[in-house]
Amino acid sequence: MIRRRFIKQSLSAAAFAASYSALGRYDNLFASPASTFDLVAVKGGEPAAMFDKGIEALGGMKAFVKKGQKVVIKPNIGWDVSPERAGNTNPQLVARIVQHCLDAGAKEVYVFDHTCDKWTRCYSTSGIERAVTDAGGKIAPGDAESYYQVVKVPAGKQLTEAKVHELILESDVFINVPVLKSHGGSRLTMAMKNHMGIVWDRKYWHRTDLHQCIADFASYRKPDLNILDAYAVMKENGPRGVSVDDVVTMKAQLISTDQVALDAAGAKLFGMDPKDIPYISFAAENKVGRMNLDALNIKRISL
Repeated sequence: MIRRRFIKQSLSAAAFAASYSALGRYDNLFASPASTFDLVAVKGGEPAAMFDKGIEALGGMKAFVKKGQKVVIKPNIGWDVSPERAGNTNPQLVARIVQHCLDAGAKEVYVFDHTCDKWTRCYSTSGIERAVTDAGGKIAPGDAESYYQVVKVPAGKQLTEAKVHELILESDVFINVPVLKSHGGSRLTMAMKNHMGIVWDRKYWHRTDLHQCIADFASYRKPDLNILDAYAVMKENGPRGVSVDDVVTMKAQLISTDQVALDAAGAKLFGMDPKDIPYISFAAENKVGRMNLDALNIKRISL
């Protein structure tokens, strides 16, 4: 078992290195230091350290959070699994984002998810509840329909309305922090897929047209910032995963204001063509964001 896992992780790590290097083809698009990058790709460090460097390249958290604002952070906390299973966002990363928001002057920083397993267990087992409270943030539940309000999705083709958690509706700043992992229905979980944790009726998406619904809702409320956690990546058997044998340590992180660009780059990191993930193409066609990595100004950082 140990030897099989070592071989599997070695092969996956090699594939990741090739995928990350592929992003390097866009180095010639780098602008001057004063310019704004479309996407920052960081590798080789611990989650908090990678975020420190990544957000610095985008001008620091003060470029996104102003004094006195209410911030809501939406990680993936959907599953009652420990961090090494990589089913949820890394708690160290979530804690560091909370700290940066408070340091930038945020009045309140809330963290929540509409979980798949029992929310109290997910929050605890994932390590995110403790990490958030220790960092000075506030944990909020998402398990009751009364927390959600109906909104229209004007640009939606299949999904024209949804019930959205009140924290999203009331926040000044929305930060989306998904974990990169395999998913049986959508193929990959990334930024746009992570929105399923801020709506009430996710089953409608699954029984209708999952990819189109994901793309439709992405047009409703675009996050102010998206951070893709690819420190430990579940390569198979997502979203729940069955074993740590499904997990590969990549030590990577992507940051962008463009959720479509982030998902396109995330697919590349995973070793897939973004065009093979329908919701990415659907969202790009609907002008939600850009999936053509060749057209982006990408900053690459190695720690």
